[in-house]
Amino acid sequence: MSETKTFESWAIVEVMGHRQFAGWVTEQALGGASFVRVDVPAVQAEGEDLPAFTKLLGAASIYAISPCTEETARAFAVRARVRAFSVYEAPRLPAPVDRTCIGCGEPIEDCTCEPADDEYDEQP
Repeated sequence: MSETKTFESWAIVEVMGHRQFAGWVTEQALGGASFVRVDVPAVQAEGEDLPAFTKLLGAASIYAISPCTEETARAFAVRARVRAFSVYEAPRLPAPVDRTCIGCGEPIEDCTCEPADDEYDEQP
C-alpha cells in the first residue's frame, strides 16, 4: 500500500493567461474535485495595501508550481501586485417610477379617482 503525500509549501504558481500567484500552496477537495489552493498573503506594494486572499485553481489550468521560501513568495507577491477577485455587483439601476395614485393609493392602472381640475391647470 502506497502512502499519499499532500503538498504544502510556499510556492509560485503559474496558470493559463500568464497569471502568477505566490503564497502558501496546498491541495483542497471541493465537490468531489481536487484543486490547488493558493493563500496569497497581504502585501504592501507601492504604498497600496493589498489584502490577503485565497485562489482555488484547477490542475488543468496550471503550467508550473515552483516551491520556494516564504521570503521569496512574499517578495514575488509584492512584485506581482495581484488583486483578489471582487464580488460582482450588477450596475445600479434608477429607482422605479412610483405609479401609485396619490389620491387613493391604488396603482394608476386601477385608480378610479377623479382628478381635481386644478391638478391639470397649466402653470404660468
